[in-house]
Amino acid sequence: MTHSWQLRSHDSSDKLYVPTHSLQRRAFLGLVGGACAAGVCHPSSFAVDRFERPVPGQLRLSLAAYSLRDQLTKKTDGMDLFQFVDFCREQGIPGAELTSYYFPKEVTSEYLVELKQHCHRRGITISGGAIRNDFCQSDATKVQDDIEQAKRWIDHYALLGAPVIRIFAGTQPKGDTWDATVNRCVEACEILAKYAYSKGVYLGLENHGGVTAKAEGILEIVNKIQSKSFGINFDSGNFSTSTDPYAELAMIAPYAVNAQIKVEISPMGKRQETDLARVLNILRKAGYSGWVALEYEASENPMIAIPKWLQKLKELIG
Repeated sequence: MTHSWQLRSHDSSDKLYVPTHSLQRRAFLGLVGGACAAGVCHPSSFAVDRFERPVPGQLRLSLAAYSLRDQLTKKTDGMDLFQFVDFCREQGIPGAELTSYYFPKEVTSEYLVELKQHCHRRGITISGGAIRNDFCQSDATKVQDDIEQAKRWIDHYALLGAPVIRIFAGTQPKGDTWDATVNRCVEACEILAKYAYSKGVYLGLENHGGVTAKAEGILEIVNKIQSKSFGINFDSGNFSTSTDPYAELAMIAPYAVNAQIKVEISPMGKRQETDLARVLNILRKAGYSGWVALEYEASENPMIAIPKWLQKLKELIG
């Protein structure tokens, strides 16, 4: 597969194409800095083309189960995934993103089929799934365990009909080099991406701290992976070490295979309300078509706040 970095200015005729499948981190930074100095780089328009997609993208609204994590982990008077799906229906949205954390300890085929059919009867589509893993850790046995666990969840989500699964990269271990850490992560992701392809599922690597704390890190990993079933799980609230997280979001949006929207964004760690319209516009301009899942993490009671934020997103998505 051939990839290219595409730098776009406001004038669509002003484009710089540089073949970069094998760009290293320093070359990447040099390209970005040089392009910006030349006047062709704009914070909201720097993009990396991986998928050929029509512009503007078409968006569909979903809710991430993590938004109701307290309710889903209560031992009494809580909520299970069936009730979460019912909640999504009550909010008048078409999608529900299911997270592995809230499934029973023993996941059977019967449970998955019942959950899938429950979604169908409620008119809810499973927009995606999420798992927990760490492919950067230096313990090879633990990495292999995470690979095997991820394969099991790929099987589970494939049965459910989820089109994409969110995965993490991990954190660079103390004393390890950047290249060794990234290569270890790439190797694990490559194995799983090929397995996911055989099941008809995309894997989306989330910009979730660690080696993916900045756009350059996650793009380095993604560009080293050859599978057609691999992309980015775009999370609007996770670039917290940048002065302009919107610019970093614009860099990763063309690789997005799933999108999660948070109502807060944190430039240099300082929380502020997300400009939701701006984030959605970044996705549309990148040609992203697919699910946009609200992942609510703010302090207000989620049972009160989520309906309000979903209504706002409905109005913005149209």
